[in-house]
Amino acid sequence: MTTDMTGGRALVRALAAHGVTQAFGIPGTHNLEIYRHLDAYGIAHLNPRHEQGAGYAADAYARVTGRPGVAITTTGPALLNIAAAVGQAYSDSVPLLVVSPGMPLRHPRLATGLLHEMRSQTDALRAVAAFSHRVSTVEEIGAAVARAWTLFRTERPRPAHIEVPLDLLTETAAAGPVRLAPPAVPATAGAGALAAAAEALRGARRPALVLGGGARAAAPECRALAEELDAWVVTTANGKGILAETHPLSLGVSLHSPAVRRRLAEECDALLAVGTELAEADLWTTEPLALRGPLLRADLDPAQMYAGLPADIALVGDARETVRALLAGLEAGREAGAAARTAAALRAERDAETAERDARWLPYLRAIREELAADAVLTSDSAQCCYYGALPHLPVGPEGRYLHPTGFGTLGYALPAAIGAKAAAPERQVVALSGDGGLQFSVQELATAVQLRLPLPVVVFDNGGYGEIRDEMAARGDRPVAVDLPPPGVPPVDLSALARAYGGHGARAGTPAELADALHKALRTPGPTVITVPEEPVR
Repeated sequence: MTTDMTGGRALVRALAAHGVTQAFGIPGTHNLEIYRHLDAYGIAHLNPRHEQGAGYAADAYARVTGRPGVAITTTGPALLNIAAAVGQAYSDSVPLLVVSPGMPLRHPRLATGLLHEMRSQTDALRAVAAFSHRVSTVEEIGAAVARAWTLFRTERPRPAHIEVPLDLLTETAAAGPVRLAPPAVPATAGAGALAAAAEALRGARRPALVLGGGARAAAPECRALAEELDAWVVTTANGKGILAETHPLSLGVSLHSPAVRRRLAEECDALLAVGTELAEADLWTTEPLALRGPLLRADLDPAQMYAGLPADIALVGDARETVRALLAGLEAGREAGAAARTAAALRAERDAETAERDARWLPYLRAIREELAADAVLTSDSAQCCYYGALPHLPVGPEGRYLHPTGFGTLGYALPAAIGAKAAAPERQVVALSGDGGLQFSVQELATAVQLRLPLPVVVFDNGGYGEIRDEMAARGDRPVAVDLPPPGVPPVDLSALARAYGGHGARAGTPAELADALHKALRTPGPTVITVPEEPVR
């Protein structure tokens, strides 16, 4: 059946056909034909105050729902504004689709000064996304959307960009039938590799598992495998909570711990890494893991078998199906309890390494954990309170989520990500954790949070600037420069008052008890509440 429609309608129709019900973005002169059709196709829209915020919100929406997040930008600067969020989604394997207008099909190669004109939007986004697809006909729009969903369903999920030229957005032409991505058929690793992996794990005296974000859909299977093997379980930041961090076998997010790496090197005689890069962002060092036994890697992405630390046994396939197959062929019959006893001692050794540094956050993190439901979603920023504090020390289970910008390491993620998470799951508690420096990258999204009219606590550990960079400068023997917010002699920003100015709420918590009280109230008060926790005097 041939249906004539504008390119804008064809795009929205294709999104709706793939189950999109929520989009994030900002209207602009060039994308109005997209916005015109959202209501008719049942797609709700939330408008952050900056395109980067739209990208982080869509990213978090995808992580919480398991469905692709969709962001709409206009041309030129708007598309470049979202590029950092696209880079973060690429780093963390998040299915994010960015749709935008582009210069007209017949736009001349020589610049003419058209509004938002740039040399090549597709080249710019191709550098940070899995692909950037510029369509050339209205009918091709549906195929481009189906291409994105095929990537999301069958390959390592990563962000994609679809560009519709300005003249095609408003041109009426044959759109053709709705194009749908084929359903995913999960692939299991090959029989030979599975047999070799089962034999290596069966014969290991001290096996261990490392679970990354790619293992999240296989959480029950990974727990069953760990218990069958009586194996230590370490997670990456993206894998946090796949195994409950209160489980006796859990070592939590601890690949950065010298004690954990040393014990893995000395004792682990078979390591199974599921859905993880084992990269610098996981290890906090460029030195690879030293292993005395074989490395087994289970990953949907074949390239991971050779990246970083090459696999001795390569299990290329869907994590859930692969771990299920391993379980079926294992029958380890191992005595339970030995690994749990050593895991408890290793957790204590891990925490002792950083006890002095991390002591300032622990009582506050306990107050947060005690106040939150088990299925709460926490969003995180590239802040000391998050990567030194909450990642290793705030326990999360598979029913909850902890969203952290790993790898690419952007700043300003926590607040807009919390908005996206709340849009995805309005019935769940959502809390943003940030530092004062990172919050001010996206603080304008407090206005967006007010629009939700839902409780959204934003806990800000205020160390008066960019604490990590300040510490690095001091460690080099340098005089700290441009790291104090504000600089000496300038009054500090009252973040609580700023929240109230946006229509939200503000509180200050100088003790863990005050934080608990403020958080309890914020979880029951519509709108955002910025709770400032002073870590040290502003310099």
